[in-house]
Amino acid sequence: MFVILVGCGRVGSELAFALYQRRHQVAVIDHVGASFDHLHPDYRGRTIEAEVLAEGVLQKAGVEEADALCAVTNSDAVNAVVGRIATTVYKVPKVVVRNYDPRYLPIHDAFGLDVVSSTAWGAQRIEELLHRGPGHTVLSAGAGEVEVEELRVPDAWEGRSLAEVLPREGCLPVALTRAGHAWLPLADTRLNRGDLLHLSLTPVARAALRAAVGGEGA
Repeated sequence: MFVILVGCGRVGSELAFALYQRRHQVAVIDHVGASFDHLHPDYRGRTIEAEVLAEGVLQKAGVEEADALCAVTNSDAVNAVVGRIATTVYKVPKVVVRNYDPRYLPIHDAFGLDVVSSTAWGAQRIEELLHRGPGHTVLSAGAGEVEVEELRVPDAWEGRSLAEVLPREGCLPVALTRAGHAWLPLADTRLNRGDLLHLSLTPVARAALRAAVGGEGA
């Protein structure tokens, strides 16, 4: 796969080397030449020192042949515009942009871009770890609008059905594991203490679930 990365800060440099190690072709664009010092010494992909929105820069990087483009600068406006150009003008199959300031997420959403908001996600994960109890998040989708929660069934739920204990809205069971065997549970599935549940949740449903399991300590 041929990937163009826009921005060579900490995120861009880490991503560039990770992709290079997986034997992908990588071209990194940054307007500050010193930014390429962040790259791992063993990185052997291309580097292009230029303003990404200047005429001809994306073409020079090979955007017309690119399989993917990632815009990970500290400027939400640049990321959004580059992502939009890549998807609409050059029809790059996979485009992912970084959101730096959560207040600008609506820009990315308006353009229909796949976005990773490290600030919003990081703050959310720290808050989760502070209150971590029987349940914890194992996967966060989008900017955290939907998460997969792993929950060890408490003693109080012994013999009760999923329909009785789960929030009625914003919660779908993903899997139930018992004695090392997993399956797709139904609403009337009866629980045993010690079962391991994986649930797809909205933040509101997650808060309600944790309150039900053990209050603020859950």
